[in-house]
Amino acid sequence: MSITVKDVQHVAGLARLQLSPEEEAMITEQMNAILQYAEKLSGLDTEGVQPTTHVLHVSNVMREDVVKESLSLEEALLNAPEEEDGQFKVPAVLE
Repeated sequence: MSITVKDVQHVAGLARLQLSPEEEAMITEQMNAILQYAEKLSGLDTEGVQPTTHVLHVSNVMREDVVKESLSLEEALLNAPEEEDGQFKVPAVLE
């Protein structure tokens, strides 16, 4: 499979990008080089190779959840610039 300039123009249109003809040609070449490399990789014999998600063994270290005392409502709102009905008051972001 190869990428054409028309394919690049289509994707650029979807992404709302304006590309010059030189950029379109360059990206077309780069995408075709990537696809050629992917075709090489698909020819590798991976029989007996365990699937991995990471090159190195990585495990998530989780700590035990411990219930402890937290801030009271008054303490949490102490440094708030504005507060209303026990909540932080922030400027509206909707237009």
